[in-house]
Amino acid sequence: MNERAATDYNLRPRDALIGAQMLFVAFGALVLVPLLTGLNANVALFTAGAGTLVFQAVTRGQVPVFLASSFAFIAPIIYGVQQWGVPGTMCGLAAAGVFYVLLSLAIRVFGSDILHRILPPVVTGPVIMVIGLVLAPVAVHMASGRTGDGAAWLVPETSAFIIAGIALLTTILVSLLSRGIFKLIPILCGIAAGYASALILDVTGFSAATQVAFDPGSLQNWTAPALVSMQKVAAAPWFAVPDFTFPTWNLEAILFIVPVAIAPAIEHFGDVLAIGGITGKDYVEEPGIKNTLLGDGLATSLAAFLGGPPNTTYSEVSGAVALTRAFNPAIMTWAAIAAILLAFVGKLGGFLNTIPVPVMGGIMVLLFGAIAVIGISTLVKAGTDLMEPRNLAIVAIILVFGIGGMNFDLAVVKLGGIGLAGVIGVILNLVLPGRQDS
Repeated sequence: MNERAATDYNLRPRDALIGAQMLFVAFGALVLVPLLTGLNANVALFTAGAGTLVFQAVTRGQVPVFLASSFAFIAPIIYGVQQWGVPGTMCGLAAAGVFYVLLSLAIRVFGSDILHRILPPVVTGPVIMVIGLVLAPVAVHMASGRTGDGAAWLVPETSAFIIAGIALLTTILVSLLSRGIFKLIPILCGIAAGYASALILDVTGFSAATQVAFDPGSLQNWTAPALVSMQKVAAAPWFAVPDFTFPTWNLEAILFIVPVAIAPAIEHFGDVLAIGGITGKDYVEEPGIKNTLLGDGLATSLAAFLGGPPNTTYSEVSGAVALTRAFNPAIMTWAAIAAILLAFVGKLGGFLNTIPVPVMGGIMVLLFGAIAVIGISTLVKAGTDLMEPRNLAIVAIILVFGIGGMNFDLAVVKLGGIGLAGVIGVILNLVLPGRQDS
């Protein structure tokens, strides 16, 4: 059977199990984003499935990809929820999807090269680095047993370091040494190992014993609770409609979050090229990057209108496609259906909320560092000369503004952090002399 026939859409009941396996590959990363940002994991499952179906409708079922929670938006979601609450943050995320749609329209008019002219590696690389690096303190706090902002202790530090270390080490070893399907799910394996270690510490009483030498600031009489409590699982119903949250208008959230979409937009282009290389088809030509980006944008806006994280194409699932040679795009339909069905299992959301904070912290140490490394890799692969004055100025200002938390008050709205870094990067690239368009 030739490659074209292999990638024709064919919805067959016998492929349902393969689709469920694709969801299993994506599951760890999919639920990690809502768990880190305070969003609802069941809603994220629903919007991943619904977003994938929207993407397939726009691309006429030609591309075998699965869309789910985007890591690139973790930092702005965490900040946004603190500043404007979930509804206000969802307004900014919905606008990020609209930004994708506008980019797809620009591609229809000017061609795909417009992406590289407006958003070259010298802009997207450092923006990606900022996304990862501004989250570093959150990872350290959570791996140490504190809340993400470091304001309160949740787990004794010794126990937290053990749990976070096991989760981190397992994730690294699985990604390096495993073969087959396990190589595609290092995050899921790391979460499972960290969770198991927390259960062992509870059973042995180690966590309670370590509190004797533990002094969390002014909480002298603090008593360590069980690391894993099943109360939320017991209280959750077996089946329930996901707790959807609808956006409320917030211009400040829009201006803060939309520039973050600059980096994922370029990554989308790379993901489409990657899956095309796996299946042997040119998806940039047909259905066209204009349609794949449009599908991604509509999926992201749909997710935000329901209270879910933005969607993006998942490289883990693309890796599973390469491993299984399951090129039929309809398999992703089954994965989407499985995600939607799981979203209505209330006990699943309750169980996910029992995962101890240090488990998430251990995974985050690797994850956020990896995001920063991807930004560096973007510059390296493009051959960007960072000592050339123009490039040096752009990269330096993006990094300092983004990591330093620079803010500008523009009368009715404030622009700062990652959003400001992205905007400044685009402007500098357009106005500084010596620009070289590819």
